[in-house]
Amino acid sequence: MKLKLIILVVILLAISAIFVWAEVQKETAVKLDAVEVKDYQGQKLSSVNDFRENSIKGPQYVNITNYRLEVTGLVQNPRNYTYEEVKGHQNYEKVVTLHCVEGWDVTILWRGVLVSDLLKEANPLPTGKVVIFYAYDNYTTSFPIEYLQDNPILMAYKMNNATIPPERGFPFQLVAESKWGYKWIKWIKKIEISNDTTYTGYWESRGYSNIGDLNKSFLGG
Repeated sequence: MKLKLIILVVILLAISAIFVWAEVQKETAVKLDAVEVKDYQGQKLSSVNDFRENSIKGPQYVNITNYRLEVTGLVQNPRNYTYEEVKGHQNYEKVVTLHCVEGWDVTILWRGVLVSDLLKEANPLPTGKVVIFYAYDNYTTSFPIEYLQDNPILMAYKMNNATIPPERGFPFQLVAESKWGYKWIKWIKKIEISNDTTYTGYWESRGYSNIGDLNKSFLGG
């Protein structure tokens, strides 16, 4: 009788241990990202592997645990977002083609948040005329504030339904539609509202157009 009781207790303990193990696995399981899609509503998409690596210091590998996006400068409400807080904003997706000055292009389904929403929360002062973006590799570029306030410009965290990889700009890349590829800054860490209308970014200070419009030459201007 005692032996049967001991066996029953052992079985119950084993079953209990299995349930505990299963719950632990649920909590620690890594959520797999979506698979990259190859077409969207009948439109063929480029692959994340179709880009050329031409960043100024090579891919940046950002520790997302410590990541903060700073929105600062001439604003009433400076912000300091975590990665998840940025993603928590209303998100949007659209297909946009990036055109590089080297002569290649890629068409990607981008998903992200509107820069205008981030600017609205920071509430730029009337003296703020220019928005400067800073990256982890010290790359910078800038835009007139109207370009970002008046157009649905995305700061993307997904491309083709998959999280942007480090090589492409994780955690965030600017989808600067209607602009040449050098304006599509990657690895964004800070957005500054400034009154310096003469500011020039990395390539702009080396002779590239500060405007960067696709319908104009990327040299000078």
